[in-house]
Amino acid sequence: MAADAPGILVFSTLFPNGAQPHAGIFIRERMFRVAPHLPLVVVAPIPWFPLQGLIRRFRPHFRPMAPRREVQQGIEVHHPRFFCIPGIGKWLDGLFLALCSYRTVRRLVRQHDLRIIDSHFGYPDGYAATLLGRWLGLPVAITLRGTEARHSRTPSLRPLLVRALQRAQRIITVSDSLRRQALELGIPGNKITVVGNGVDTEKFFPMDARAARKAWGLPEAGRFLITVGGLVERKGFHRVIEVLPELRKQYPDLHYLIVGGASAEGDWTERLQAMVRAAGLQDCVHFMGAVAHDRIRELLSAADLFVLSTRNEGWANVLLEAMACRLPVVATDVGGNAEVVSSADLGLIVPFDDCQALRDSLAQALGQDWDRDAIAAHARANSWEERVGRLRGIFAAMGAETPRAVVHG
Repeated sequence: MAADAPGILVFSTLFPNGAQPHAGIFIRERMFRVAPHLPLVVVAPIPWFPLQGLIRRFRPHFRPMAPRREVQQGIEVHHPRFFCIPGIGKWLDGLFLALCSYRTVRRLVRQHDLRIIDSHFGYPDGYAATLLGRWLGLPVAITLRGTEARHSRTPSLRPLLVRALQRAQRIITVSDSLRRQALELGIPGNKITVVGNGVDTEKFFPMDARAARKAWGLPEAGRFLITVGGLVERKGFHRVIEVLPELRKQYPDLHYLIVGGASAEGDWTERLQAMVRAAGLQDCVHFMGAVAHDRIRELLSAADLFVLSTRNEGWANVLLEAMACRLPVVATDVGGNAEVVSSADLGLIVPFDDCQALRDSLAQALGQDWDRDAIAAHARANSWEERVGRLRGIFAAMGAETPRAVVHG
């Protein structure tokens, strides 16, 4: 690491922690690969409200509290609390996030000589980061990851999102669709850089399907669909369950692996299980629960086809992870999905919320003879090395514009 490498403060409300180990793994996967080249500290604020303990009596997974400080892979991760009223006043979240994080951020910037704030998601994180940057005299990069389309359609949040993007010195998007979204919001094109996510091919690679199924107690025969993600409405597990009865008429040996658990967006586990019971699919739908990231490849290897019937994505890392395990993909035409599944040789893209199109595409993909080695090769070509090099270039340029010991607040 160069002696003059600019230190980075990563700022995001979505980041893995002791209470939610699977939250925001994609941010950690990306930024911890930058850490060997540039000094890095993480501030991942946790929403807090005085009565949220009462809410947990009825919703046990609601806002689990993380420790205030952790060390992950040798990197400091801090979790200050910020005032956030559940379900209302979202237009205030950005301000409260900045105010409640200020002392922690200021201390860490001084202690570690950090010269850049790297924020993930446009609102509230990016908005708060640009306030902190203004107060501390630091440049801010905002990485857009997929929530921006929804926020841009919300009248109370759109002007705050636009203000954050205008104030930031750099905008990084994980897909070209998000670059176009930023342009539509009036952000100059020369301020925006697309840097997609990569895949860790040392962690995601195929193993023998029979061995993988046996290891997880699954039937050794049959065809298997799989979806990996938080069990929330957005990810679309229910849309796949809805088409299973028709698919099983054509493929009676079809199984569906649901891999994931509760997330910051909620928990649809009981609702999905009720759907399975109502449809009489208990024998073929397998709820695998939340699985450690380094074991997901085993379940991907056990499957024949990956499906993601999601309502919204920026750049879904899991698609490349599935491809690295030789799986073709069926995904909805939202966000950057079509950029990841960039060829008909890799999978099929279907319109969102079109039940018939989803069913027909899954039936076609299950019966198609795929070149699985070529699919895995495509994933390997999208490794992290090139992405990290581009990120280093962006941060180096920002750091060169920021003198040391700039903080004066």
